[in-house]
Amino acid sequence: MRATTWDDAVTLEIGFVFESAPFESCHASTIAATPEGLVAAWFAGSGEGGSDVGIWTARREDGRWQPPREVATGRQESGRRHPCWNPVLFRPAGGPLLLFYKVGPRPSRWWGMVMTSPDEGRSWSRPERLPDGILGPIKNKPVALRDGTLISPSSTEHDGWRVHLELSADGGRTWRSTGPLNSGRDFKAIQPSVLEYPSGELQVLCRSRQGVLTECRSADGGETWSAMRATVLPNPDSGTDAVMLRDGRALLIYNHAVRERTPINLAVSSDGHDWRAGPLLEEGPGEFSYPAIIQEEGGTIHATYTWMRQRIRHVTLEPEDLVLRALPEGG
Repeated sequence: MRATTWDDAVTLEIGFVFESAPFESCHASTIAATPEGLVAAWFAGSGEGGSDVGIWTARREDGRWQPPREVATGRQESGRRHPCWNPVLFRPAGGPLLLFYKVGPRPSRWWGMVMTSPDEGRSWSRPERLPDGILGPIKNKPVALRDGTLISPSSTEHDGWRVHLELSADGGRTWRSTGPLNSGRDFKAIQPSVLEYPSGELQVLCRSRQGVLTECRSADGGETWSAMRATVLPNPDSGTDAVMLRDGRALLIYNHAVRERTPINLAVSSDGHDWRAGPLLEEGPGEFSYPAIIQEEGGTIHATYTWMRQRIRHVTLEPEDLVLRALPEGG
């Protein structure tokens, strides 16, 4: 459907990836563009952390989302089944489409998994466990830097909330991990997203338990990073995502709030320091959370997010829809 935003100046295309599905609860969506259409994924089952929670996907062809289907579970060789968590779709240059996700009883004890699709999300390989010490992207997509390095934003929760990055110089075949970017004492932070500015400077934006989004910066391709510090943006201890637009601006999707996972907002910056508010996507009571955002080759921007833990919202907009204003007061 078409929907007019809060300022009556921008019209967005807003809908759902599915209207009904054979599960009670869903969360943590991800989206990727392929030459044959969009692909979305999320985890779903009886409720977050339930042993029946698996990874579900849907493909969008000719403007219509196809019915969702479960493509991965946490079933072990012993027959025991663990919940699945936080899928991340990513298509490196030349493909194939990758689907990262986590399996384990809880975030402090999960491990990374990956599947590949030879046909843009129609079918998937057998799941493979990532090497010891490599978790894969924890919530947000990897980014291909201009020098070809893949940088995967990751974090851990077993020894305090700490952010790290995983780098690949061979298209994702092998990975190496950086050390933690924070101590877990200064800021308790997880789930980074990565931005590469036209200057070459890198920024990671992180969820935190301190009521703010935090950041670190790198001037050497991700080898060394500044100390973690607070940004001007609030965060209600909930996931965010960001993408570098083709016009050189950073686009962030997040909850502009300190305590609640509502409303869900867009913000734009040319340097990652000064942010302006874009269109407000959704507000009101409830939960609108854990967003993902991408820009297609043609320029169209797509975002998905959790809607009340019942469905996955899909929003489409064009760069010219990013009418900017001052950030909302408070949070």
